[in-house]
Amino acid sequence: MSEKIVILDFGSQYTHLIARRIRELKVHALILSPKTPAKAVADAKGIILSGAPWSVIEDNAPIPDKGIFELGIPILGICYGLQLLGKIFGGDVLSSQKREYGSAEFSPSNDTLFKGLPEKTTVWMSHGDKITKLPPGFEVIGKTGNSEFAGIRKENIYGLQFHPEVTHTPEGKKILENFLYSICNVKGDWTSSSFLDIARQEITDKYKGNGKVVLAYSGGVDSTVSAVIAKEILKDNFIPIYVDTGLMRKGESEEIKEISEKLKLGAKIIDAGMRFLDALKGITDPEEKRVIIGREFIRIFEEEARVINAEYLIQGTLYPDRIESTSDVGPSHTIKTHHNVGGIPEDLELELIEPLKDFFKDEVRQIAKLLNIPEKIYKRHPFPGPGLGVRILGEVTKESIEILQEADYIFINTLKELNLYDSIWQAFAVFIPVKTVGVMGDTRTYANLIGLRAVVSEDGMTADWFSFNKEDLTIIARRIMNEVSGVNRVVYDVSSKPPATIEWE
Repeated sequence: MSEKIVILDFGSQYTHLIARRIRELKVHALILSPKTPAKAVADAKGIILSGAPWSVIEDNAPIPDKGIFELGIPILGICYGLQLLGKIFGGDVLSSQKREYGSAEFSPSNDTLFKGLPEKTTVWMSHGDKITKLPPGFEVIGKTGNSEFAGIRKENIYGLQFHPEVTHTPEGKKILENFLYSICNVKGDWTSSSFLDIARQEITDKYKGNGKVVLAYSGGVDSTVSAVIAKEILKDNFIPIYVDTGLMRKGESEEIKEISEKLKLGAKIIDAGMRFLDALKGITDPEEKRVIIGREFIRIFEEEARVINAEYLIQGTLYPDRIESTSDVGPSHTIKTHHNVGGIPEDLELELIEPLKDFFKDEVRQIAKLLNIPEKIYKRHPFPGPGLGVRILGEVTKESIEILQEADYIFINTLKELNLYDSIWQAFAVFIPVKTVGVMGDTRTYANLIGLRAVVSEDGMTADWFSFNKEDLTIIARRIMNEVSGVNRVVYDVSSKPPATIEWE
């Protein structure tokens, strides 16, 4: 097993970034609940206490098992984590009159944690509380203009008031590297082969050696990687099932059949378009649509499972799906329900196996390369489980599906023709249920509005809009308006994530 760093998640919006930075440094980062018993993390090389939306001076503020401080394992508290150290070890923590949010100039001491840093460096602050009296036995190892105790230490227990995990702290990754390699003494054995081993282990641990296993197959990199690994382990006991919900992109079902044959997966194809359309009739709320699509999706699998006496369902759920859908680890907030998470009914008849549940998209792509899955698959843009159901705002109808399929097809294929597709993390069209006045030829039109979305990102957790040049965006918009019947206006979305999400619903 790989050596690991445990992150106790107190609900910070940046917890996933801590995990990403550590994994980029070739160390396995495992995010756990702040309630995790100390004995359960005794084999970790180090422990990180994340930030939080809470104040440590609140009565119900979450705190870790104090036994972690008796393990002798290096500990790093970040923001709320530093304030926890102040509270637990007997310092004073007060609500500051001057909230510190944004960039600050940090002056580090000559401590191992800051090896290689300049005398002053920019850091990112996001806190209201602050330590006003240092806990006994701790020393100051860094200051900012507003935080006298921006860095503290007692032996191998460290606290930072700022967030080293965000890009706004330029030397943050170096600080984390020092913590990992100079203080925790890791070797750095977290590689793509480690990812593959863990994914395989998840299947072998959950599968008890009897019964058939079905997989929700979409043709994307997540389900394809899951399918290839499952086929390798489970052989004839494994059956991938592709459900054509009628909410797929134009030509998608045909392409997925081709991929299945090429990889010898033997996917079973089910046409359920009318079933989903009927279930969505009259529904306009995005969360309700996601839950309905997820519910119908799972019910179809249960029906197919009964026919073949299957007992397990494999899904290609990723870590970002879980962190956005539910307060899975720490006390964070639901952003939106992903169909392969929040849409799963409580009375699910199948035991769920999620071999990729602790991975980010780029890590799954590394597994795909290791498995020799074609580049066409692992470079494919992410596509949401609910499909076009969450790219059609308001009620989903046969007409809106057909219009959006054509507009999206033109958008994606034009990106490929312009050699822009691989420079973009995710691109898609959105059907907006607003009609606008236009003129085509000499005729007045009153037709539909299409929104275009294209973003750049590393993992989908944060994203920025793709900066098209005017000529390319004009070509795309003109083609859609000229070739898609019922569309006379196109707009481009220039929202970043946060505050927006990548998908519109």
